[in-house]
Amino acid sequence: MRIARALVRHELRLFASLSLWVTRRTHGTGDGRPFGYARGQGAMMWGFAFVCVVETAGMAVLLRGWPAVHAVVLVLDVYTVLMVVGMHAACVTRPHILDSTHVRVRNRAHVDLRIPLADIAAVRRELRTTHERAEGELNLAVGAQTDVTLELAAPVPHFTFLGRERHIRLVRLHADDPDELARALTRARTVPSPSPGRPG
Repeated sequence: MRIARALVRHELRLFASLSLWVTRRTHGTGDGRPFGYARGQGAMMWGFAFVCVVETAGMAVLLRGWPAVHAVVLVLDVYTVLMVVGMHAACVTRPHILDSTHVRVRNRAHVDLRIPLADIAAVRRELRTTHERAEGELNLAVGAQTDVTLELAAPVPHFTFLGRERHIRLVRLHADDPDELARALTRARTVPSPSPGRPG
């Protein structure tokens, strides 16, 4: 039951992302500064969607003598194409967001982690193309690549796709402009707190 709820929730987010993408809006940006990460996988996702469309056309020819089977396969194929486009739309409409107190790192519709700037111990511009799963680490690769690493001074709770809680101490992520993201994070971490002013 928990898995079914997670799948339904994820697919609803994909469809919501499609709606945002069509209307050229983004999710949750508010007053924060968005940093995209979809550019590196756009060609691959559109290529995958094209292959799905070609397969749909091929199955329509192969199953033209079985209209009932063809109808079922057509629905499944169209749904698959929508899911593929929805995954890309989620990347475009759910960017990383930096505001005055937090950075919100995201990946499609299934990762959305808020990290207080005060809990970031170090920001590194670090290109990695291989990622081994390790306790306390979260790798948000795009096209098998991450290029910004955040070391945390305190663990941040993160819930997996199926709802399991993990405590994250290191985050690796991808950004379309990793240099600017690293600079912006460094500046945001070092901005002095506002003066409390004179006592009344």
